[in-house]
Amino acid sequence: MGELRVGPAGWNYSNWKGIFYPAKMPRGFSDLEYLAEYFDTSEVNTSFYGPISPKTAAKWLQEVKANDRFVFTAKLWQRFTHQMSTSAGDEKAVREGFDVLHGAGKLGAVLLQFPFSFHNAPENRRMLSGMIERFRDYPLVVEVRHASWDVPQAYEFLKERGTGFCNIDQPIIGRSLEPTANVTSSLGYVRFHGRNAKAWFSNDLNTDSSERYNYLYSVKEIKPWMERIAEILKKSESTFVITNNGPDAKCIHLAALILALHLRRRVKVPEPMLERYPALKRIATEIPQKTTLF
Repeated sequence: MGELRVGPAGWNYSNWKGIFYPAKMPRGFSDLEYLAEYFDTSEVNTSFYGPISPKTAAKWLQEVKANDRFVFTAKLWQRFTHQMSTSAGDEKAVREGFDVLHGAGKLGAVLLQFPFSFHNAPENRRMLSGMIERFRDYPLVVEVRHASWDVPQAYEFLKERGTGFCNIDQPIIGRSLEPTANVTSSLGYVRFHGRNAKAWFSNDLNTDSSERYNYLYSVKEIKPWMERIAEILKKSESTFVITNNGPDAKCIHLAALILALHLRRRVKVPEPMLERYPALKRIATEIPQKTTLF
């Protein structure tokens, strides 16, 4: 069975203050260092909006050094996956930051996240094949959101290129990709986006873009995913489960639920989280102990 790491997408969010992070942060407080006390991974979100600098990557490594198990995953710059117009300079800039993490053995995966509009078509497969070849020295995982990719030929396409597949939970609207438990490389990968269908495709300028991820999962909704995660673990050497329903630290709530259900024991949760999400009191304690959960 493969190794499992669970954690949120990103860590620097002001609306986590007083919920996951302390309401009053002491001088020199590191949100990433604090996060690494509770989880063994986090997906770098900022790399989607622009390359991370080597200096920043080195700083992150220092902040997680107390947790030997901590491994980052990182999203590829959207210029490659959404705008699809890049230069050699763009690739160089991306690699400068990634290589610091990769060289330290702390880059578990690079996520190539594509939008719903990226369908399984010949021209898109050619483009994807070229991108995989371009970054093949990193452990790659592809996230697609359109149901046209849910066919054996697409999974074989990724297997042939040694590239992982990202299984996602998202609102099922029209031809949205439904839940899967596929593994196409040594890496297993799962991302939870929430199920806020009303805001998912919203282009309302008055709506905060993070609202589409504003969703609190119930234990009932998660239990079918625990079976999928168990299946993925059997077929992979290492699996990452990333919770992307970030507003008000709902992703922390979800990550704690998943860990507790997987480990079948209580897990460590900060006290402010218990006040915000009382259901967590059934799974949280400073001292892990065997228990029947939910």
